[in-house]
Amino acid sequence: MFAAPLCLCMGMVALVSCGKKNFLDQTETSNLDERAVFTDSARTVNFLTNIYLDIGFAEGATRFGNGGLDAACDEAEPQKSASITTSVQFATGTVNPSIISADAWNICYTNIRRVNQLLKHLPEAPIPSYIRNAMAAEARFLRAWYYASLLKHYGGIPLLGDSVFNVTDKIPAVRNTYKDCVDYIVSECDAAAGALPLERIREDYGRASGGAAMALKARVLLYAASPLFNGGNIDPQNPVTGYTDNVQERWKLAADASAAVMSTGGYSLNEDNATAPGYGFYKLFTLRVNPEYLLAKMQGGNRELETAWQPPSRGGGQGGFPYQDFVDAFSMANGMPITDPASGYQPNDPYKDRDPRLAYSIIRDQTPLIQNNGLKEPVNIFLNANGSGASQDAVLAGTPTGYYTNKMLDENISANFIHGSQRCFPLMRYAEVLLNFAEATNEYDGPTQPVYDAVELVRRRAGLSPYELPDGLSRDQMRTAIQSERRVELAFEGHRFWDVRRWKIAEQTQNKTMNGMKVIRNGNSVTYTVFPVRKHNFRNAMYLWAIPQSETAKSPELKQNPLW
Repeated sequence: MFAAPLCLCMGMVALVSCGKKNFLDQTETSNLDERAVFTDSARTVNFLTNIYLDIGFAEGATRFGNGGLDAACDEAEPQKSASITTSVQFATGTVNPSIISADAWNICYTNIRRVNQLLKHLPEAPIPSYIRNAMAAEARFLRAWYYASLLKHYGGIPLLGDSVFNVTDKIPAVRNTYKDCVDYIVSECDAAAGALPLERIREDYGRASGGAAMALKARVLLYAASPLFNGGNIDPQNPVTGYTDNVQERWKLAADASAAVMSTGGYSLNEDNATAPGYGFYKLFTLRVNPEYLLAKMQGGNRELETAWQPPSRGGGQGGFPYQDFVDAFSMANGMPITDPASGYQPNDPYKDRDPRLAYSIIRDQTPLIQNNGLKEPVNIFLNANGSGASQDAVLAGTPTGYYTNKMLDENISANFIHGSQRCFPLMRYAEVLLNFAEATNEYDGPTQPVYDAVELVRRRAGLSPYELPDGLSRDQMRTAIQSERRVELAFEGHRFWDVRRWKIAEQTQNKTMNGMKVIRNGNSVTYTVFPVRKHNFRNAMYLWAIPQSETAKSPELKQNPLW
């Protein structure tokens, strides 16, 4: 099995690391040159494995030191930090090219160069041809993955083909068009999908598969069909920042690509509503092997998310804190939004009869949570009648919003345990494929029965009752329903930040005051008070990331994104 212990051992070999002078500088090595690496079968395999190690960087819960993409949008408040981080910069609208994180640019191009090195030398490696062919396909998928990450950050970026540049070479820095990048990534995904098994099993579990390549293609095409890039280009005549025309057929390409994944029959939702409503949603994220993951960041025993998201009393507190606005996005268990007068929502008992995913996604006052002694105790987030906090976990003490994140956490693991969960962070899973299909099909054909079916599969697994959507929804109403499902189903997995941008609604969703919840307990009396936490600000420039100034300064050919 492809797992973190193996990866870490391979990483310690320190076969190759890229220099810091330029994202494509000549490879620096320790005591091994390229010939020594690629004429040895084990070292060649290790080299490929090292390229996997960064695949989940963009979705990391502590990517920016005090939170990840969740803390850079309307999901969560960043952890307090002594320095101004990219998460805070996006929240406040103060981000600029000189201070924005360069991780996406550097990590992606470093790994693209590694792929090109591997593909160059793989034919000479003493490895059976059928293994070499699979390794080459894996490498091409990984290259497509890193290019796709660059594309959603920056728009069109320089495509380098199979070239391996040395420090003395003139490196092309002219950005390819958005269309060029989409077409290239799709072609690489097609090639990888045709050469790899649909699923990887036993010792190959966790490596790139044909299903993963198909799902990445579907995601890239969905983004390409979305308003930001398909007719809503922030620089309308600039082919680097999106298409310069609006073509409805792009939605069909995205729908067909997702349908192709669905038709394989190789993937399904992890469903269990018998144990408890929505229990399959919780359990999914604790299962190392499951029917829903198409690609995950493979890890050994870890407490990564517990350390980021659990309360201080459990040893956590390094990531973001969910906003009340995110909590309000969850419907009632009957599927009706809490804003509907007929939903049964009670402001004085706000967590009663809610979508089961809410409890599995947030830690609120009195949520039972395991401690390092193995016992589950309620988390005391409330304030006393005199305004003092009930514990170190209290609102305005441990959490600025009154909440902690529970998504993907293992109920049997505490951050201050000595052992960890076998959880692997999901990068692509079947629920996303279903919602991608539903969105693209609704935009192309309207709310047809297949759209209903796909969304209702996700709602049924969530434990909603009834899980069916109302009949007769219009295209706009179905779009709202799909966007709402994505917000709660895919929360804290790195989607929301990008979704509001590709839908081109960030000016509304990210340009407002985000709130928290104060719970005050006085004997048997409990009051709930929503309070403001932070005013978020959004500028149109922020639809695309600024290319780091350290990169644009190297070459006048590398043009900055508009409005920066």
